[in-house]
Amino acid sequence: MIIQTKQPLFAGADEKAAVKTADGIIAQAVKCGASDIHIEPEEDGARVRLRTDGVLYEAAQLTKPVMQAVVSRIKVLAGMDIAEKRLPQDGSIKLELDGRSVDLRISTLPTILGEKAVIRILDRERFALKLDELDFTPQNLELYRSLYSSGNGIVLLTGPTGSGKTTTLYATLTELNSDECNIVTVEDPVEYRIMGINQVAVNEKAGLTFASGLRSILRQDPDIMMIGEIRDLDTAQTAIHAALTGHLVLSTLHTNNAAGAVVRLIDMGIEPFLVASALRGVVAQRLVRRICPHCKTAYAASVEEKAYLNVDASAEQMLYKGAGCEHCRSTGYLGRMALQEVMPVLPELKKFILKETQESVLFDEARKFGAASMRSDGVRKVLDGLTTVSELLRAVH
Repeated sequence: MIIQTKQPLFAGADEKAAVKTADGIIAQAVKCGASDIHIEPEEDGARVRLRTDGVLYEAAQLTKPVMQAVVSRIKVLAGMDIAEKRLPQDGSIKLELDGRSVDLRISTLPTILGEKAVIRILDRERFALKLDELDFTPQNLELYRSLYSSGNGIVLLTGPTGSGKTTTLYATLTELNSDECNIVTVEDPVEYRIMGINQVAVNEKAGLTFASGLRSILRQDPDIMMIGEIRDLDTAQTAIHAALTGHLVLSTLHTNNAAGAVVRLIDMGIEPFLVASALRGVVAQRLVRRICPHCKTAYAASVEEKAYLNVDASAEQMLYKGAGCEHCRSTGYLGRMALQEVMPVLPELKKFILKETQESVLFDEARKFGAASMRSDGVRKVLDGLTTVSELLRAVH
């Protein structure tokens, strides 16, 4: 916990106390590996919540004056207008904490009880930039690497917000990065900087969008391009054009599964024959919590768990869970890992894309060529003692 008490920290808005509180909250949140800090106004005060391993928990209570002073302190550091409290604002802060470089993305939102602030923590020291560290099974990793080995076409990563798509993209770019390659990205925002890669930040107010940025990149003699997200038809068409003219394009989409990316592109207005020609493959992923290694305990699987995991009901099957300890705040989980679904678009699949086949049928065909569903990947990781059935159910269903 960053602050042990749930009582109001200060009765008044003493400036030094507010500064100390704001700096302390950020420093301790970084130390405990939180991804977000929420400072939320309430009727009689405010609460501070941290998102750790994808789950929010309450860390402290503040008085109303101190909360307002803390939010003002954060807005000043982020270069935001502290007098403007009626409109949402965005800003950023770069910090050096204990010799570590940390980027903070700040967002404020006017609510009926006052300004709410959310701080996204981008800690470069904790950022995995190697594909071998991203929990791919050996089979899935080999399959994924085969998608971009041809050097052209589109490779898509799909999943909800916060599912680790950007992490996987950065790790892929790091692996592809070399003196012989010109790699250019268009991102919103640029979350992490990679030496040797040309990274462009979207600026819609100035007219720099994903689509316009991508068109400009094409005049920069690129070998590999990364688009933060394909949001509209214009971006999708430009990406398809780039892929069909010999470039490797990496990007993301918001779909529930790998086969859904094909349907999404067609629904956006891309002709099926262009999707079949340009798309090399799709990776869908979700994040689940890891069992805490400090309090990991074994237990006999129930009949229901065996049925869900496709284990013989008469066989003895041991599973694992965390008992709860000080390291994991008694949750039984510490850290997160990814579940992946890799679907290569092989020549045998293209005829199904041309027919605009349903997602389920398309993925069933992909299974014949090595594709494994996210559920089966999760089942493997549950049986290996890395996560729990309840986490798998939460992520996949």
